[in-house]
Amino acid sequence: MKKYIAEFIGTFFLVLTIGLTVLPAAVGVIPPLAIGAALMAMVYATGHISGAHFNPAVTLAIFIRRKCDLKDVVPYWIVQVLAGLTAAQVAVFLVGKSGLPMEIKDVPQALVAEFLFTFALAYVVLNVATAKGTAGNSFYGLAIGMTVMAGAFSVGGISGGAFNPAVAVSMAGMKLLSFSDIWIHIVADMAGGIVAALVFNFFESDNA
Repeated sequence: MKKYIAEFIGTFFLVLTIGLTVLPAAVGVIPPLAIGAALMAMVYATGHISGAHFNPAVTLAIFIRRKCDLKDVVPYWIVQVLAGLTAAQVAVFLVGKSGLPMEIKDVPQALVAEFLFTFALAYVVLNVATAKGTAGNSFYGLAIGMTVMAGAFSVGGISGGAFNPAVAVSMAGMKLLSFSDIWIHIVADMAGGIVAALVFNFFESDNA
C-alpha cells in the first residue's frame, strides 16, 4: 500500500505543477523548468518507496526489464491516472479556469515526438535507476527530471510534451489537450517504453 500512496503523491505533484504553470500562461514562467524540477524532487522523495515511476510507460518498461512485479503493473497504472486526474481538478480550481486544447496539426509528427522522448525518458530511468553499473548513484533524479524538461522544450509545441499516458489524460482533464487526441500519447508513449526496455535488455543482457 505504501508504494501506491507514494506513486499517487509523486504523480499528483507532477501533474499539479504542469497545471499551475501552463494554465495561467503567466509572463516569465517557464513551465518545462518547473515540471522537470518537480519530477526530479518527487523522484528523489519517493524512489526508495515505489521506484518513482509516475508514468504507465515507465512502469511497463521496468516490468519488461524485470524490476517490477506483474501484480503491481495495473495497480500502478490506476493510481497514476487517478492521481493525475485529481491533480488536474485541483489545478483548475486553484487557477480558476481550464485551458484551451492544443491543436495537434500533424499526427505522424506528434506520434514520433512522443515516442522518441518517452523512449529517452524510459531509457534514462532504466539506466540510472535499475542498472547494476549505476547502482547507488546520486544523480538519478536529476537525470530523469532533466530528460522530461529537455523533451518539453524540444517537442512540446508538436505533441504537447506529455511522454506519459497519465499526464496526457490529465492534460485533457484540464482541457490542455483534446480527449480525441489522447490515443496518440497512449500509443506512442507505451511503444516508447516497450522499445526502451528491449534496447536496455539487449545492452544489459550479460549484466541483468
